[in-house]
Order: sequence, then structure tokens, then C-alpha cells
Amino acid sequence: MNSCGRLARVFDRSSGLDVLFCLAKPRTTCRQCPQTTPPLARGQSTAANHTPGSDADDKPRVRAVDLARKIRGEKSKTRETAPPMSAQQRRVMELKRFSVQLQNVHPNVLAKHLHRSVLYQDKDVVIVNKPYGIPVADDSDVTSITSVLPVLSKMMDGMKIKSDSQLIPCLGLEKDSTGTLLLARRDEVVEHVLALNRNNKVERKYWVITVGVPVPSEGLIDIPIIEREVTGPQPHYKMALSPLYRLNDEGDGVTKVRSHRQAHPALTKYRVLDSSSGCSLVELQPFTGVKHQMRVHMAFALGCPILGDHKYSHWSKLAPQKLPERVLGKLGIEQSKVRHLPLHLHARQLTLPGSSQADVNVSCPLPKYFTQTLGRLHITLPDEKQT
Repeated sequence: MNSCGRLARVFDRSSGLDVLFCLAKPRTTCRQCPQTTPPLARGQSTAANHTPGSDADDKPRVRAVDLARKIRGEKSKTRETAPPMSAQQRRVMELKRFSVQLQNVHPNVLAKHLHRSVLYQDKDVVIVNKPYGIPVADDSDVTSITSVLPVLSKMMDGMKIKSDSQLIPCLGLEKDSTGTLLLARRDEVVEHVLALNRNNKVERKYWVITVGVPVPSEGLIDIPIIEREVTGPQPHYKMALSPLYRLNDEGDGVTKVRSHRQAHPALTKYRVLDSSSGCSLVELQPFTGVKHQMRVHMAFALGCPILGDHKYSHWSKLAPQKLPERVLGKLGIEQSKVRHLPLHLHARQLTLPGSSQADVNVSCPLPKYFTQTLGRLHITLPDEKQT
């Protein structure tokens, strides 16, 4: 076939064939290329592509609802083909979700949570149920309770635009502990509460789950505490015992030793409420406020560390708590996953002496993870024993 040399080969999607077009001007006819079709104008080409009955119109459009159903179907097939999760794996997933559920939470979300968790309030103080994993003082890594107190105060004041009310932490709690947290509405109330606490007129009782059973079942631990450096591959600092007495050379008595100048007096009363499966539910009442006092006394004085206390279950190293096989079996977890266990330290009860009214006595319900652990260990709560 003779041609003018100005042919272009174009692929036609509707027919699936290559079509030859002559590149001559639209209004001229190339006599050497009688088989070619003059190119269409832009508007004509568009109209040709969208004529009724064309393949482009026959192709069904994808709807969002159909796409969502398809994705859900693929996910359900994936779940069906995936191997079933064991009880231990589910337990670990629960602990992981719990440990991060309130980390890096938005301040307004935390303020709303605390507002729903108010246990008691009057003109002087407010007592809230502190959640696990949230520090009381400002922390650079996560949102602290102190940072959201202005928002909480506004919520409790009916979100008034002009509000002079404030909330100030009085008696703090550790980041990984839960329970009654005392907040004061004025600076003078803070000073009054701290003075009462120094004179042991503020009664605070804690419930802990220990690994081991304390012997005797109740008593008073009076051993000073000091901060010491732990040397080794991972140097770090821990609170440690600084006893005032040691065994004499004969081994049949004790001898008083000179107290360390940097040691702090520490006094903790304890009472075993119930025990089972090699663990115990213990009530603690500290009479002093030394850092990590209850954890140190339980771990190093009684040899019964608090469950989930990975720091004081060892002295010379930083490692997850080592649990007996029996306890691991009851908790439904492997030793390699013990690091996910939370600290089982709960501020159960707070009593404040009243000046012009009756004493303030507030009990805080146990968190869900605490009651689940008690159930797995077959430990009975005191109230349930009486019923």
C-alpha cells in the first residue's frame, strides 16, 4: 500500500486494534492514503468515546459500600485461615493493651476520665481514682495528672468561663500504682493535710499482691531505707534497706549498729488478708513516706516482692520479675512475657480527720486487672469471705 509517510499508529481501546491515522490537515484529503480516516476534532473524539452503548459506559462503577464489603470479606478470610490464638497469647495481648491504653493520652481525655472517677468532693478536697501508668507530677514523656488539673477543675466548676477554683495534689502516688489520690482546692488546705500526715493523722491503706506468703502473717517493719548505687554491667540506683541491727557473732541475738546519716526512717504495718497458689493479698499501712518504701520492705525485708515489681525483685540487675512455674501457670503467662505484668499496688482506703464535720473515709474499688489476677490465683477478698 502506497502512503504519504505521514501515518500514525494509534491503539483503539474499544476495539483492541491498532488504527492508522493520517497526519495531514483535517480539511485536506491525502490521495495516497485513501484507507485512512481523517482525525477527529477534540470535541468529536470525546463524544465518540461516550456514545451510548460503548464499552466505557457498560463497565460498572465501583461503589464505596461494595469496596468496604470486599475488604471485610478479605479480613474475615484472613482470620479464618490464621491459626487460633492460645490462652497465653490472649493473656499477653490483654496485658499489652492495658499497659499502653492511657499512655500519651490527650489531656482532655484524661481530664474527662478523672472527672468520671471522682470518689469524693467537698469545699476543701477532692479524691479521685488514679488510673494505672499515669504520673502525678509533670513528666516529659506522657501526660501527667498535674498538667490536666486546670481542665478538671473547670469541669467540676460547671465549665464556667470565669473560675478561680484550682486543684493541687497533696499526697502523691507512684506512676504505676492506682487508687485514692487526694487533691486540695486551696494552698492552705495542702499545708493542713501535710501537717496531719506528718503527725500520722492521715490513714492510708494499700492492697498489694505479693509473690510468696509473708511470715508471720502480720507485723510491723521498722527498717530505715537508703538509696544505693548498684554496680555492674548496668549501673543504676535503687532504694535499699539500712538496718539498725545485725546478728551478733554468736548468732543468738542482735546488736544495734550506728545508723547511716543518709538513711530515712521507714515504718510499714502489714497484714495478710488471704493467700493461695503461692501468692498473697496483703494490706499495707505506711507510717512514713520514703520513696518506694512499701516495695522495698516487701521485697527485701519480708522476701515477698509485689507482683509486677520488676525493679525490686532483683538487686544486682535490671530484669523482669522471676516467677515460680506454679504462679506462671495460674496467671496464664510465660516467663518471657512477664515484663508485661503491671505493678499490683493499689491505694485502697484514705481517711482524713474532719475539723468541723465527720471524718472523710473513702474506699476505692480495685482495678479490673487486679481483680482478674485475684481470680486466677484463687485469692478471696475479705468482703467475700464474710458472705
